[in-house]
Amino acid sequence: MTTLSTHTPDGRPRARGLGIDLPGTPGLLNAITDVPGFEVGVTTLVEGDRMRTGVTALLPRGRAGVGDPCAAGWYSLNGNGEMTGTTWIEEVGALNLPIVLSNTHAVGACHTGVVAWVNRVHPGLARQWLLPVCAETWDGYLNDINGGYVRPEHVEAALDSATGGPVTEGSVGGGTGMNCYEFKGGNGTSSRLVGYGAHTFTVAAFVQANFGSRTELTVAGRPVGGALADDNPLGGDWFVTEMGQAPPPPGAGSVIVVIATDAPLLPGQCKALARRVPLGLARTGTTGSHFSGDIFLALSTAEAPGLGSAFPVGPPREDEFGSMRFLPWGRMDDLYTATVHAVEEAVLNAMVVNAEMTGRDGHRTPALPHDRLQALLR
Repeated sequence: MTTLSTHTPDGRPRARGLGIDLPGTPGLLNAITDVPGFEVGVTTLVEGDRMRTGVTALLPRGRAGVGDPCAAGWYSLNGNGEMTGTTWIEEVGALNLPIVLSNTHAVGACHTGVVAWVNRVHPGLARQWLLPVCAETWDGYLNDINGGYVRPEHVEAALDSATGGPVTEGSVGGGTGMNCYEFKGGNGTSSRLVGYGAHTFTVAAFVQANFGSRTELTVAGRPVGGALADDNPLGGDWFVTEMGQAPPPPGAGSVIVVIATDAPLLPGQCKALARRVPLGLARTGTTGSHFSGDIFLALSTAEAPGLGSAFPVGPPREDEFGSMRFLPWGRMDDLYTATVHAVEEAVLNAMVVNAEMTGRDGHRTPALPHDRLQALLR
């Protein structure tokens, strides 16, 4: 019997569906939408032989909750990438807008699209300043990244389509043209349940995976990349031929990770979760290439009235004080563990729920071979 934690709604296996032994207890969907209220939408753009890109939209409190602040923090393992809006998050410790992921040269279109969407859906909020989070990874091997394919209306479509429930993984949305460990990569997600006294909290990860060299790949603690090193058209000669310069070293690429939880946290505690993301990535083998932009955002969807960003009206009232409930710092370890394990599985899901893709100029990326991987793990 299969479940949504192990298989996609159409029956394809996820990492657990291949029998990969992974730690921790996932939520019902094993996805970021296990966090109550979280919604995900995608616009996938595949046309002809050059367009392989798209947009992923993440709404932490859903469409209705845009404008309500979430405690948030971010961390960069390596800054060879872009995530807008982070200076404001650093300043106030809060996020109140959607998060949008796409390709490197589409960040401007994504920013414009989020502003247009908020102006249409929440016009009162749009009268303030808007500093959306738009992040990217490079899909220029399979996609004509200078084709200008992602437009603001595609961003609005992804936001309009956002919903709870199962999350589509693999080559969809912003992950459409991405590669991971020189296999086909893209979108992946996973969640963990964390007991806390009488409470059960969810910690979940969403990744746009586009990083790692083939020989680094590690699955469930087993270094398997060397045994899967054949059939690797991303090896570098294409870059020399087309770009007229030395290829980037193996491992180049990027990864964006969003961590969400319903546990009540301070902004600094969210940042602490974001700092644990590299430990989950490392469990899949990467050592963090200089040519990979590895940027992470963590947020809590627990109520955070003390982080409200509305303009104050008149002088402060006598009782105008913010308040937040949060886990004691000494009780954070189980959330750290859940973050690390969810990130590891999200990366594997992005690779397992995928298929070979051919894109611009005949460039081909093979899929992770399920049967060979299972044989190696046995």
